[in-house]
Amino acid sequence: MKQLPILVLSCMAFITCKVSAGQEPVKLIEQVDFSHVHIQDAFWSPRLEKHITTTLPVCIDQIENQTGRIQNFENAAKGTGKHSGIFFDDSDVYKALEGIAYALINHPDPALEKKADQWIAKMAAAQQPDGYINTFYTLTGLGKRWTNMDKHEMYCAGHMIEAAVAYYKVTGKRQLLDVSIRMADHMMSVFGPGKRNWVPGHEEIELALVKLFQTTGERKYLDFSNWLLEQRGHGYGSMGDEGTWNPVYYQDDKPIREMTDIAGHAVRCMYLYCGMADVAAYKHETSYIDAMNRLWDDVVLRNMYITGGIGSSKHNEGFTEDYDLPNKEAYCETCASVGMVFWNQRMNQFTGDSKYIDVLERSMYNGALSGISLAGDLFFYVNPLESDGDHHRKAWYGCACCPSQISRFLPSIGNYIYGVSKDALWVNLYIGNKTDIPVGKNKIEITQKTDYPWNGDIRLVVNPDKNIKKQIRLRIPEWSETYTIRVNGKEVKAPVEKGYAVIDNQWKKGDEILLTLDMKTRVVAADQRVKANTGKRAIQRGPLVYCMEETDNKEAYAKAMLTDDVALNGHFDPSLLNGVYVIDATDGNSSFRMIPYYAWDNREAGKMKVWIDYQPK
Repeated sequence: MKQLPILVLSCMAFITCKVSAGQEPVKLIEQVDFSHVHIQDAFWSPRLEKHITTTLPVCIDQIENQTGRIQNFENAAKGTGKHSGIFFDDSDVYKALEGIAYALINHPDPALEKKADQWIAKMAAAQQPDGYINTFYTLTGLGKRWTNMDKHEMYCAGHMIEAAVAYYKVTGKRQLLDVSIRMADHMMSVFGPGKRNWVPGHEEIELALVKLFQTTGERKYLDFSNWLLEQRGHGYGSMGDEGTWNPVYYQDDKPIREMTDIAGHAVRCMYLYCGMADVAAYKHETSYIDAMNRLWDDVVLRNMYITGGIGSSKHNEGFTEDYDLPNKEAYCETCASVGMVFWNQRMNQFTGDSKYIDVLERSMYNGALSGISLAGDLFFYVNPLESDGDHHRKAWYGCACCPSQISRFLPSIGNYIYGVSKDALWVNLYIGNKTDIPVGKNKIEITQKTDYPWNGDIRLVVNPDKNIKKQIRLRIPEWSETYTIRVNGKEVKAPVEKGYAVIDNQWKKGDEILLTLDMKTRVVAADQRVKANTGKRAIQRGPLVYCMEETDNKEAYAKAMLTDDVALNGHFDPSLLNGVYVIDATDGNSSFRMIPYYAWDNREAGKMKVWIDYQPK
C-alpha cells in the first residue's frame, strides 16, 4: 500500500474537441463528461438539489444585490461610475456563471438560462473596441492596464473563457465565447514572442486557453498558453507600481521544467499544474510531466493534510516548510482543495494510476465538501483541522473566490466518476448514477447503485448495445484493506494494476458486477515529522475523515483520549446532520462521539478537532 504523507498506514473533458489530426492529446484515459452522467445518489443528489435551490440563488443575490459585482459591468459598459470591491471581482461572476451553465445540463431551467443571458449581455457591453475586458481598469483608468502583473487581468480573462466555453457547450450560444476570443486575441496582440514579456500573477489563463483551443481548434491559443508557462523563472516578473515581486510566492523562481517543490500560494500552484498538464498533453512535453511527478510527491507526501487540504500558512495562503502542518492555524483554502481535484484527475489521465484518484477523493469528500454548509447557503474560505469555536462559515466574503468556486465545482462532480481508454472503462469514484459511455461506434450503459460513502457495497449493471469485449477497471481505494468482486454472482479474482482491479470480459446486457470494499474504521497516525500531531491520532472510515465536536461531547471534549484498546463502534443516524455515520469511541476511561469532518460547524458553535490525544500501552 502506498504510504501517504499523513499516514503510517498506508481539461475538463466536457469539451467536444475540434482539434485536428496530429493534435490529439497524449493521454491514456479520457474522462467521461458529466453531461453523460446522471447522478442518482443518496449522498450527492440532495447536495446537487441544494446547489440548484439554494447555492446558486445565494451567489446570484450576492452578485446582483449585495455587492457591486454586476454593477461593475454595467458601469464599465457606460464608461461612468466607480468600481466597487476588489480588482479581481469579475472572476466571481464568471465562476458563478460557469456553475449556472453546469446546472443547466441536468436541470434545464428557462429562467436560470435567461439570467445567464442577461449577465452575458452586460459582459459583452463592457468589452472595449480592441477586445479588452476588465471592469477594474475600465473604471479606474485604461491607461494603467497591463502595467501590473499581479492585478489579475489574465486570471479574470481565464475564468471568463472557462464560463464561455461551458455555456457554449450547454446552450450553443456563443456571445460570451466570441467576447472571450476577442479578449484572447487582444492579449496575443500585446504579449508573445517578439512582443512584451508577461508572467501572470495568478495562474488560471493557462488552462483556460487550452479549453479555448479545444473548442475552436485554433492552435494559437494552445501555443500562447505554452508561451506563458515558459515565461516563468526568467526574471520577467514584476509587481509594477506596488512593491516587490516575490518569485517564490508567484511560482516564478525557476523555469517550470526545473520545479521540484510546491511553494508560495496554494491555489496559484494548483492552477499552474493544471495548465502544465493540459499543455503537456497536447505538446507532448514529457519534461512537464517529469516536473509534475516531482511536485506531486512533494505535495502529497510532505505537504498535504489528512483532509486532502493544502496550504498551512495564512501569511502566504500557501506553504512554509515540509511537514509544517499545524491544525488550528491550517489555511486549507476551499479553492485549493478543489484545485487538488482538478490536478489529480489530470495526473490520473496520463498514467492510469489510482493513487491520484485516492487523493482526489480525499480532497473532494473532506477538504472541498467542508467548504459549504449542509444547507448550501454558507461557505468556508479557510478549513482548519481544529477550532476554538470561533471559526464559522459565512454567506459571502470580500474575496469571494471560494463560494463561486464551490458553485461551479459541485454540479461537475460527475466528471470524475468514469474514464475511457482504448481497451478499458475506468470506474474511479463510487457514486450512484446512470451513464452512457461511447465505445467506438457503440455504447455501454452503466448503472451504479451504492450507499457509499457509508457502505462499501457497489453494484454496477452493464448494458452494452451489443455484446462487447472490454476491460472494466475498478479502483480499489488505498484505505480498503480487503475486497471482493463478483460478476453475475460468481466471485472472481481480478488482477490489480496500479490500484485497479481489471475485469476482462465479454459483456452482454444485464451483466452485473458487485464490488464490496472493506470499510472498517481506522486509527491513523501522522508522519512522525509532523510535529503538530505528535502524541495524537485521527479517525478515518472509508474516504471520510472524522472530527470531534464539542456539541456532541460537552463533558468529554477536553479529556478525550484514544488508546490501543479503544473500541470504535459506529452506526448510521438518519436524523443527524442530514444523515451521517457516527463513530463512538469507548475504552475503560472515556467515551466520545465523532462525526464526518465535512459536516462540522452546522449546529451550535463549539470547539472541534480532528487529531485526538493518544495514549499507547
